[in-house]
Amino acid sequence: MLSRKQQRVWRYVEEGSLLKLKSYLRKHRDLEEDLVNFSRGRRQRSPLQLASRLGDDAVLRLLLKHGAEVLQRDSKGDTALHIAVNRALKHGKTAYDDLVVPLKNSCPDALNTPNSAGVTPQDLLNWRKQKETAESMSRPSDRDPEKEWQEKLFGECEDEFFETFGVYDADDFLPVDDDEQDFGDWADRIRREYFDKKHAEAQRLAASASSGRKKRKQETDQERQSHKEHLAKLQKEHEEYLARAARKEEEAKQGKKRRYDERCAATFDGGSSSGGTKLSYNDIPWPAPRGTVKEMLDVMLHGVDRKDVPVFRKMLLKQQTRWHPDKFAQRCEARLEEKDKQRILETVTALSQELNRLAQTLRT
Repeated sequence: MLSRKQQRVWRYVEEGSLLKLKSYLRKHRDLEEDLVNFSRGRRQRSPLQLASRLGDDAVLRLLLKHGAEVLQRDSKGDTALHIAVNRALKHGKTAYDDLVVPLKNSCPDALNTPNSAGVTPQDLLNWRKQKETAESMSRPSDRDPEKEWQEKLFGECEDEFFETFGVYDADDFLPVDDDEQDFGDWADRIRREYFDKKHAEAQRLAASASSGRKKRKQETDQERQSHKEHLAKLQKEHEEYLARAARKEEEAKQGKKRRYDERCAATFDGGSSSGGTKLSYNDIPWPAPRGTVKEMLDVMLHGVDRKDVPVFRKMLLKQQTRWHPDKFAQRCEARLEEKDKQRILETVTALSQELNRLAQTLRT
């Protein structure tokens, strides 16, 4: 009883599905010997013998590469080389080069292995040479040598050799379990679905064409108009979305600026320089508490038109005064928490230096 994997290998050889077979054998390297050396059908042929019978040299070479046994016999004692030589007698030199040569190179002993009738592949090859010599001596010079050889040879040896070696039977197949799917099956299924879809689309277009040119033109115009309206709607929705996003961003920036001014007023204007609640780092009204110095400047200067130089310079001077290290120390140093004092003063200094740098650019 063959396994599902062996049945699948047989089917790939029978179909000539080289890529599927190659992928499947690579996937099951641990079972490689069992997958290429088994017999099935009434003739008890192996996959290698089937490939020889079908004349598929690419599959034959792949099976040899994966360890297929050349000396394995069928029910009449034929090896794959017997079958390959038999095919070469019928189809000529091309079949010989494609099938006999690789089998002979893979297992030279197979040339002298007899079948149940005692005939070896070498006997067949010798008989072929004798027939070629005899035919060449009696053949008229104006005939095609290859064609004449094939015609006469086939007519004389078909009954004799097919009686001895047999022919391939289509009823040698067993049902194949398709439950297991590999990459090759998946690719075939995708390809079929794609072409089915294309075929259905072609039928739809053909049916549409039969209704007349005028109807098709009207439908096309309607589709184009609908497409334009849809694009216009999408464009409008996109612009509205950008506008809403810009408004929300502006509202957020204004909110940060408002909270910054309120905290500055509560901390610097309403507090005492000598007493009151101690100020930690988080109590300082930073424009952007966890932001960089640049982000802090963006918050404190938000809403001021930088192209209006006098107004912008006035706002910048106000912030320079507020965050000047000496003035900040006069207002708040006594209230600073000792553990955060150094960090607070360093941040104030960095902020003041960035404000001074910005003011310097206005002068130039």
